[in-house]
Amino acid sequence: MKPFAYLRPGSVAEAVRACAERPGARFLAGGTNLVDLMKLGVESPGLLIDISRLPLDRVTRTDDGGLRIGATVRNSDLAAHPDVRTDYPALSQALLAGASGQLRNTATTGGNLLQRTRCPYFQDVSKPCNKRTPGSGCPAREGTHRDLAVLGHSRDCVATNPSDMAVALAALDATVRLHGPEGERTVPVTGFHRLPGGNPDQDTVIRPGELITEVVLPPRPDGAASLYRKARDRASYAFALASVAAVLTVRAGRVEQASLAFGGLAHRPWRALAAEEVLRGAPATDETFARAVDTELEAAEPLRDNGFKVALARNLAIGALAELAALPAPPR
Repeated sequence: MKPFAYLRPGSVAEAVRACAERPGARFLAGGTNLVDLMKLGVESPGLLIDISRLPLDRVTRTDDGGLRIGATVRNSDLAAHPDVRTDYPALSQALLAGASGQLRNTATTGGNLLQRTRCPYFQDVSKPCNKRTPGSGCPAREGTHRDLAVLGHSRDCVATNPSDMAVALAALDATVRLHGPEGERTVPVTGFHRLPGGNPDQDTVIRPGELITEVVLPPRPDGAASLYRKARDRASYAFALASVAAVLTVRAGRVEQASLAFGGLAHRPWRALAAEEVLRGAPATDETFARAVDTELEAAEPLRDNGFKVALARNLAIGALAELAALPAPPR
């Protein structure tokens, strides 16, 4: 048993101050990932700062009709929220596709964004891992990598981001609000998670002492529909081999607006900017959808045993776009 201190702060400012003053401290909310990593010996914080009682558990409308989601809103509550189900169905579907009902009842919005990879080498402290111990190597490249990255990886890391929720948030153009020792700042979800490069131990752009306080969704574009689709080894309680979140607006048979993000393929949710460029203004046909997705996936660099993920992601994305194009425009 490794001893650690425990603090229940009375405010965001107190929580941030305590974290900044104690290197290696960790914020604790649901604990569904952090506590597991502590049990495995991957994480050994000297201080746990329990933020679960702070007033960060509300979902409210913004002045412009968007949605403000507190960092400690539980995944089950967010998935069931009527405004999410009506205006952002991709987010509700992504949340319901993640973990089990029991875990969703405990897991939080902020914790979901910060959960760490399930690469088996990262979770096994008897094995080298650049993400856990920089410079020790990445045995996954030549070892077990069936579930790992085909996009954006580096020689130092081929891990994937495990979040379903983050993929939907990336397609929905959400932003993350952070409170740290230097004050508040806002980061787009698409820029919150990092590609591994030569520093795979840095999952996100979050700075020491910073706390996620909320996630903000912009208003749903007029006429836009969204969905989330996921392929996995079993029907529940499994991480994505590949997933896709799509937002599409079709008028008079042509794509007016499109957002597309992949999960299970990279170290971060992969926003498909090249595909979106092909889609905008083009006919809403299967041929257009296939051309757009193929343009995006040209960048894929599969390893020995995970090339199937490229075809899997392709089929998911084309199917999702076709399904959205066939839907009637949602009401305002």
